[in-house]
Amino acid sequence: MTTPPSVRAGQPETRGIDLVSDAERVGRPRQLFAVWAAPNVSYLSFAVGASLILAGLSLPQAFGVILTGNLLWICTGVVAASGPAAGTSGSVISRAFYGVVGNKMVLIVTGWLIASAYLALNWSAASVAGIGLAGQWGLPGSPVLDAVVICLIAGVTLLVAIYGYATIVRLYTALSVLLTVVFVVVTCYVLDAVDWSYTPAEPLHGASLAAALGTGLTVVGSTALSYSNSPDLARYLPRAGSVTAIAGWTALGAYLPSTVFTSVGALAATGLDMADPQAALEQLLPGWFVPVFVIAVVLNTIANNGMTAYSAGLSVQSVGVRIARIPAVLVIGGLGTAMTLYAILVFDFLTSVNTMLQLVVVVTGPAMAVAVTDLALRRNRYDGERLLRQERGGPFWYRGGFHWPGLLALLTGGLAALMWVSTTFWTGPLATASAGVDLAIPAGMGIAALVYWATARALRTIGTDIPDDLEPPNSPTAKGASLCTPTSS
Repeated sequence: MTTPPSVRAGQPETRGIDLVSDAERVGRPRQLFAVWAAPNVSYLSFAVGASLILAGLSLPQAFGVILTGNLLWICTGVVAASGPAAGTSGSVISRAFYGVVGNKMVLIVTGWLIASAYLALNWSAASVAGIGLAGQWGLPGSPVLDAVVICLIAGVTLLVAIYGYATIVRLYTALSVLLTVVFVVVTCYVLDAVDWSYTPAEPLHGASLAAALGTGLTVVGSTALSYSNSPDLARYLPRAGSVTAIAGWTALGAYLPSTVFTSVGALAATGLDMADPQAALEQLLPGWFVPVFVIAVVLNTIANNGMTAYSAGLSVQSVGVRIARIPAVLVIGGLGTAMTLYAILVFDFLTSVNTMLQLVVVVTGPAMAVAVTDLALRRNRYDGERLLRQERGGPFWYRGGFHWPGLLALLTGGLAALMWVSTTFWTGPLATASAGVDLAIPAGMGIAALVYWATARALRTIGTDIPDDLEPPNSPTAKGASLCTPTSS
């Protein structure tokens, strides 16, 4: 099959949130493995793993947190399956959860502010590495140099987002191999420095151990929960593709490298001072390899943020801003760059990482739970054409443009998470009452899923009839699946 011009690598992608026709659907689910592996062969994984040991956990405890927290990538994979079903972006599919107007309000937070914050977080990591390398090459440190490095990394990242889906698929396949090779070499040097007999100076017990485990699970799991944009990277796959394959390749591509390299970060912290992860790792590496490592860190950031910026640009369009996809990417990129400049000049990097990863789950956890619950209730039956209709009284207008089950679930789940989160910036009253135990993820996601399921069924906003023409060609259930049949105002 000839690849349609709109999905060819090496040219800017002009398509925004509009429907991907069946004639333009190409590829196989397994290509999603590399798409999700490249962003997760990550320097930030080293930093997060090290933070678990610095928090007082033993190696077995840290490994348990890493293996468990990363299981949330399954949610990212499940949500990805809605992309081929609808043929449009996740930021449009979420109109089914929140209503046409309600979705715009949610996207301003999840698709703009949080996306920009993640851009800033990852650009900060790469910029710290790039600025350090510039110093080793003899360039005098200054705010001007910092700004140049940040803007250069941001510019290349936005270029990837502008070229879009087909380029991401092709480029990330090569990047996943290259980054894995570099990070495996780093791992070999780390293993030589590991203190295999390591035990915490003051082993944690009781409430202190529970608090450290809860915080660790929140920090590790928060990355997976931030990727509710996974449908965007799957929407070009054929409609008849296996849901299990789409979910599985997405989740596995992210889970494996994230688990491995977060574990390496924990191991490194037993024998190195990982308060400054970059400096600690560079001390282990031969001089000639340090630039290679730094370049790999930058490339990983470009891979991670290229995906984020791509989806954030689609979110701008989904809100209703009349702007083409490429200018929308530049708008979000500009906001993220400004936040990066502020973060580099004001905050300690490792503290900023942990605090942000803990706080964003107040929103991302419940939002992911709503998305997964909606997909289960509808059995992944989404009609892209109907989702793109925004007129008053349209199929997803619900009451006044709001789908109250989704909004109520998001608000109550977010409130529950806020009550249980425990950071240096904010500790919820329930976390305080339980000696600082952070249960933001299970509380927020559990409450959101339960409220959405109960209220949607009680208000009958998700019906039981589905037109036959929405059924995938290979589906065994041509009758009886769920489709939204909202009540218009």
